[in-house]
Amino acid sequence: MKNLLQDVARRAEGYIENLPYRRVGPTPEDLEALEALNGPLPEHPTSADEVLDLLDRYGSKATVASTGGRYFGFVTGGALPATLAANWMAGAWDQNAFSHANSPVAVILENIALGWMTDLFHLSPGTGGALVTGATMANFTGLAAGRHALLQNAGWDVEEKGLFGAPAFPVIVGAEAHPTLYKSLALLGLGRNRVITVPVDDQGRMRADAFPTLDTPAIVCLQAGNVNTGAFDPIAELCKRTHAAGGWVHIDGAFGLWTRIVPDLAHLTDGLEQADSMATDGHKWLNVPYDCGIAFVKNPTALRETMAISAAYLPQTAQREPRDYNPESSRRARGIEVWAAIRSLGREGLAGMIERNCRLTRRFADRLKTGGCEILNDVVLNQALVSFGTPEKTLATVKRIQEDGTCWCGSTVWQGKTAMRISVSSWATTEADIDHSAEAILRCARA
Repeated sequence: MKNLLQDVARRAEGYIENLPYRRVGPTPEDLEALEALNGPLPEHPTSADEVLDLLDRYGSKATVASTGGRYFGFVTGGALPATLAANWMAGAWDQNAFSHANSPVAVILENIALGWMTDLFHLSPGTGGALVTGATMANFTGLAAGRHALLQNAGWDVEEKGLFGAPAFPVIVGAEAHPTLYKSLALLGLGRNRVITVPVDDQGRMRADAFPTLDTPAIVCLQAGNVNTGAFDPIAELCKRTHAAGGWVHIDGAFGLWTRIVPDLAHLTDGLEQADSMATDGHKWLNVPYDCGIAFVKNPTALRETMAISAAYLPQTAQREPRDYNPESSRRARGIEVWAAIRSLGREGLAGMIERNCRLTRRFADRLKTGGCEILNDVVLNQALVSFGTPEKTLATVKRIQEDGTCWCGSTVWQGKTAMRISVSSWATTEADIDHSAEAILRCARA
């Protein structure tokens, strides 16, 4: 085991050291070589050394270098040094963060991390929280608590009776709500198509003037950080109007929630403390390894009553047991990495990393605009939308950029316009990465 772990460390070190010099995306040849990992089901054991060698020899070249400094596709953070080390330690510990009985250290670190994030986001003391796989499950968790609360207020126990015969209530979303929000609504039996959709403005923000007059409690889903533009819905105003009707406000803040801790950006989240639940990701702007999502619910009782599990064999304690606040039971101890990220950066370092990503995004957009590209959105965060002309030319340019390998960006269609989407989310990205990538993109555009 000692030699194997030393070999893993050596190979991982080599992979990380090579990130600044390699292609961001794998070549077709690298992908074809993965066939070496295929074959009939092995009948006999293979040594751990050989298994590791196969993974490194064929797998390392076929990865997308998303943890490096020149990956701008989707909203993908890197892995801070402290979080990668914590991830390795957590793997060695192999803890099930189900309860104190399973792993006291996992639960205690999770509780500390949730408390720190409550402080970072200026949420009410005692806010309930859960660490889940990602923003999809974080949205699911917050919306489940909202469904519970609204139906409980209407005299219906949804956990016992289900939705058959339950009182109906409206669900309101913006026209540019993220697809994972619809997925969460579908999983909860609230439906993708029965929602009330509110028009948005030219940056994707829900229009307060088009928001319906509420005369009954509703679940209202707001957005903190549009996935294309980074724009924020008018949280304070819509929270006030929703609560006046006895409704529940849930905020999808997969990455935008983190702007709350940056002094120059905090105004974007004005009113966030009024929301009833919210979702964010750790593997985006906190830069912890995959996977990590976080749900917050202002009323921890609503969260517990939604998620609690009981059985004769489970120890009953007066402590917070993650099993009672989380949709998952057996689960990896992702709180260890969250704790490590916040402990290593502190409030100042975390705010600085986020502010730097936003500044680099503006630099990126300026370089491309100067080079003749069109920037479609107001660059307020870490998202920039770039057009190279016609939809056909834009898609062809994005394809060339991906084939070039200097950086990686994806395409999108936003408000009828085909664009390349840039997201700067990694702690590892530098000004040199931005300038080098901008030069490569302009070269591909000219081609």
